[in-house]
Amino acid sequence: MSSSSRLAPPQPPAPSQPAQSSRRAHRKREASLPWRYIGYVGYYVGAGLISGAVVHHPMDPTRYSLIAASGVLVFLLATVLNDIILASERQPLSRMLRVLGTSTMLSFGLGMLSGGMQHFADLPDRCAVLIPLGIVLSFVAFFLKEDKRPWRRIFGLMGLAVLVVAALTFLGLRHIAPTMAEGSGGGHSHGDVVREKGSDEGQDGDHGGDTTKPASQPTPSPKDTQPSKEPGHDDGHQH
Repeated sequence: MSSSSRLAPPQPPAPSQPAQSSRRAHRKREASLPWRYIGYVGYYVGAGLISGAVVHHPMDPTRYSLIAASGVLVFLLATVLNDIILASERQPLSRMLRVLGTSTMLSFGLGMLSGGMQHFADLPDRCAVLIPLGIVLSFVAFFLKEDKRPWRRIFGLMGLAVLVVAALTFLGLRHIAPTMAEGSGGGHSHGDVVREKGSDEGQDGDHGGDTTKPASQPTPSPKDTQPSKEPGHDDGHQH
């Protein structure tokens, strides 16, 4: 072996392929953070719109149906952005359709749960149904969306536990609901406000009708308009 080969400095090892791909993935994720933020804002805004619409729907079905549809649209756009466009791997069409369908279910489940908890003091009977239904629907939708074998969890021990929790929640809230309805003096009781406003407007209309009609005064008779002569009065002019 020659002396030049013995004195040559050792070459540094070439970087491994996994390390390079890991750095690339990290840079890609860092670059997508602003878009992921927009996606998460869409999740929460969409769920918030749905929660208000689900609770208040009986008051004005047309208006709150439009609000709920807007919430679903915002939630789905956020899902497309985070789970399809920014996904690390390209998703097949079947997976995309599954994500969109389960995301719609998840948005309604979260909306029922959060809206029912927020407005239970105002609408206890309705929210006593929405809260447990939201628990079950959001659980099923999440595992259909995220788990590769969702039925094993949905119909397994975890699904049974969620079903028991939802049933106990329903029974407990139905027991509390009558006391909440009797003692609800604060908050914003939606139905009572609408009815009271209508009755107040009716009373104002009645009072307004009374003021527009002045009390009729008796018209003086022709005899009353002539000046009466006092008996025994003579001004000294004889015609």
